[in-house]
Amino acid sequence: MTAVDPDTGDGFDAPTPAQAYAHAPDLRREMHEVMELGAIRDGRREGMLTDPPPPGSAAADRIYLLRRAALMDRMAVQDPGPGARGAAVRAAHQLAQFDHQHPALVAGPHGPRSIEFDPSQRPYVRQEYVAWIADGQSGSNS
Repeated sequence: MTAVDPDTGDGFDAPTPAQAYAHAPDLRREMHEVMELGAIRDGRREGMLTDPPPPGSAAADRIYLLRRAALMDRMAVQDPGPGARGAAVRAAHQLAQFDHQHPALVAGPHGPRSIEFDPSQRPYVRQEYVAWIADGQSGSNS
């Protein structure tokens, strides 16, 4: 039996962190953009980002949840302490729960409740981030 490791991606049928985030913006830029997406989503401000889905739509909510989960995952890979890992797992589970409720938005080969991602949804985040990038997203809105 292959050992599974959500930090490295070993044992999962999903991209490794290096593969998933190869074309992601640097962490600082992504953190800024995710915070802005959250502010737009919560109605705290109109966004400066170009061409986002309409606020309040399932697509806009998913992009925020996906990018936040990917950001938390990247931070946990970079600094695998319990706080960062816990935040990454919580964000990944929130994305998986959302995707379970909106299955038409799932892009990868494995669904959010696939046994493939037990005990962690972090590889699911990587699968979905790669699919999002492949769909023409750059991880950046500039």
